[in-house]
Amino acid sequence: KELRQKMASLLTTSPVPIRTKFLHQIGLSLYNTSHGFHEEEVKKKLQQFPGGSVDLQKEENGLGILTLNNPSKMNAFSGVMMLQLLEKVIELENWTEGKGVIVCGAKNTFSSGSDLNAVKALGTPEDGMAVCMFMQNTLTRFMRLPLISVALVQGRALGGGAEFTTACDFRLMTTESEIRFVHREMGIIPSWGGAARLVEIIGSRQALKVLSGALRLDSEKALHIGIADEVLQSSDETECLREAREWLQQFIKGPPEVIRALKKSISSGRELCLEEALQMERDLLGTVWGGPANLEAVARRGKFKK
Repeated sequence: KELRQKMASLLTTSPVPIRTKFLHQIGLSLYNTSHGFHEEEVKKKLQQFPGGSVDLQKEENGLGILTLNNPSKMNAFSGVMMLQLLEKVIELENWTEGKGVIVCGAKNTFSSGSDLNAVKALGTPEDGMAVCMFMQNTLTRFMRLPLISVALVQGRALGGGAEFTTACDFRLMTTESEIRFVHREMGIIPSWGGAARLVEIIGSRQALKVLSGALRLDSEKALHIGIADEVLQSSDETECLREAREWLQQFIKGPPEVIRALKKSISSGRELCLEEALQMERDLLGTVWGGPANLEAVARRGKFKK
């Protein structure tokens, strides 16, 4: 108990930089008015483009299923869906019992990116920058969730849909599925953070091949270069989800506080400098050392040795 109190006290004495950056990991935005980003104005514009939905199912075992649901347009993101995605991310940020989340698309395909109706209507550079900042905020918050995330790619993940997959910790594909960054063909570049995340996943040389269009990622190629973690056996929508659940279970066994601390430590290791990441690791240890799961494991190991 005394050790836990000492470790907990460290949480209140961390240097300002580490505490400030940690706050960004649990729900604050990348951009604000100082960057020329006016979130409420962007939300009003996005609200003008309805269609589809983003649905979240939270299960008692700590697993969430986030479904992109706009099948008549290959699950393209309407403006309203972009708003709903932020709402679901905030809901997941506050789900203290959550351990993992699977992102999938309705009707056996992932997502074709942005709804072209919204793209055409928001045609000025200013509008493009505003939506860019909004979606970068949302997907960065998703990436920093203390949940282990998997993109279940059935059918196609195109454009913004491909970018969303890079915000997940893992990507599972079916034999017929493909991931394509079609931005160059549209005369633009990735703007939801997909380029930066892709470089982290597969390196700059491979990312350049993918983003320039020279390398199309069917499941075999995606697995070979490391963007896909596994190719599932089935292509049936229901069976794929079952396989994805089973695959994710190996990473989320155990109590939520341990899984969530583990994911936070990985996020800090990725985004902070070494000294700050080590401090974060220390602070996170203080939340689980001497806790129920730790004490139970120590007692169990002690019995094995007798």
